[in-house]
Amino acid sequence: MNRPKGDGQPAGCPKGERQRVKRVRCRLWSALSHCCPWGPGQPERRTHDYVRHGTTSLFAALDIATGKVIRQCHRQHRHQEFLSFLRCIDKEVPAELEIHLVMDNYEVHQIPKVTAWFQKRPRCHLHFTPTSASWLNQVERWFAKITEERIRRSAFRSVAELERAIHNYIEDNNRNPKPFVWTASADLILGKVQAVCERINRSGH
Repeated sequence: MNRPKGDGQPAGCPKGERQRVKRVRCRLWSALSHCCPWGPGQPERRTHDYVRHGTTSLFAALDIATGKVIRQCHRQHRHQEFLSFLRCIDKEVPAELEIHLVMDNYEVHQIPKVTAWFQKRPRCHLHFTPTSASWLNQVERWFAKITEERIRRSAFRSVAELERAIHNYIEDNNRNPKPFVWTASADLILGKVQAVCERINRSGH
């Protein structure tokens, strides 16, 4: 994979290493829900009834330097599926590159078979987002993007149909990938947090 202009790496990541951001849990519902026609003065509506056909778990890794995504869909969400996805990442990333995995505190990370897998692969470096701060992980924004552009407002009649839609969306993404650009400054973010805290403190509750 070619590196875009600039080193494409966040602060704290040594030059010559590729940081790969990943998250492993996104449970998507496959449901049959009918959209009612919309028109001038009439918003889109949905019927109250639906048929639930099952779920799939999307495992995805976002390369923050290029915008490419590595993915797998599984019908279960155990450490076995997580290890399968890790093997997929290890195979996809060129052997000469380091792998930096940014993850939330998912419980399977602590299972002995998973920790043993990482111990045998010194090129894998783990980083965990703080509690209640998973929004710092850019792959969270990518999950919101696929939800907005492909999953929401769609009706899938089977899990297989849902998984095909996910895979086709990611294939299209990888043909012309675009990395996210972080535009908000730390001062702007902290200022908004402070404003919320002050408003809550004065709420009288």
